[in-house]
Amino acid sequence: MSADRFLKALKDEGVTVVEVGSWRSHNRNSKGAWGPVNGVMIHHTVTSGSARTVDICRKGYSGLPGPLCHGVITKDGRVHLVGYGRANHAGLGDDDVLAAVIAERASYPPVNEANTDGNARFYGFECENLGDGEDPWTSAQLDAIERVSAAVCRVHGWNQQSVIGHLEWQPGKIDPRGFTMKSMRERIKGRLK
Repeated sequence: MSADRFLKALKDEGVTVVEVGSWRSHNRNSKGAWGPVNGVMIHHTVTSGSARTVDICRKGYSGLPGPLCHGVITKDGRVHLVGYGRANHAGLGDDDVLAAVIAERASYPPVNEANTDGNARFYGFECENLGDGEDPWTSAQLDAIERVSAAVCRVHGWNQQSVIGHLEWQPGKIDPRGFTMKSMRERIKGRLK
């Protein structure tokens, strides 16, 4: 899907989009392939403050250059597009999980390996949240996660099983924390009907 088609898909799904700088060409494609893309990955940022969060996700930080995702979902439910193409968000994950995502299985195997490049395989959305289990998720934010996931799935012809959390991909990750991916996939399933 082109960057323009991505933008249209999000808007068609009712997402409030903020375009940040030259997001269409901001990527890490020089470091490796992006694709074939097989799913959507949801993260939390462990940050607070929307402007700061968007800036970090766009630029990255020492040791991990940006973009750190394709879109940042802030507390108000807006989706800030910061990159398109390969982004530093997924890291190495479990090839058995990737196989389950591609097959759209009803469940995923336990995460026990980090042997597959997820940055090449997933759209990534970082969500503004401290990730401590206490920082609340707003209804606008949860709605936006549902909508962006459904939008990407709709274009690719995927179902809700193509949407995973970082914790389902990479050993030791806990994000997103504060809601379950099972409940989010149920919401996405409903929207795709």
